Amino acid sequence: MGTVTMNISLTDELKAFVDARVKTRGYSSTSEYMRELVRRDEEHAAEERFVALIHEGLNSPIGRPWEEHRAELRARIEAARAAESKPR
Repeated sequence: MGTVTMNISLTDELKAFVDARVKTRGYSSTSEYMRELVRRDEEHAAEERFVALIHEGLNSPIGRPWEEHRAELRARIEAARAAESKPR
């Protein structure tokens, strides 16, 4: 996995905050701290998508029971087998 350099602009206050976090939390560099923040945000976005999919499923109409699907599939399979076994 390659790395790409990005430049960001921060106010003096934000830069001081980042520097303090790097120092007090044991990060080896500002880049390591920023990567950690991006990873956390990426995880948060994945969790948000997961929750959205759950809500989508809960709000979707109820489908047919599995037994109905199974019966339909069996009937189609049996019809296909019967068609294959008929002489042409």
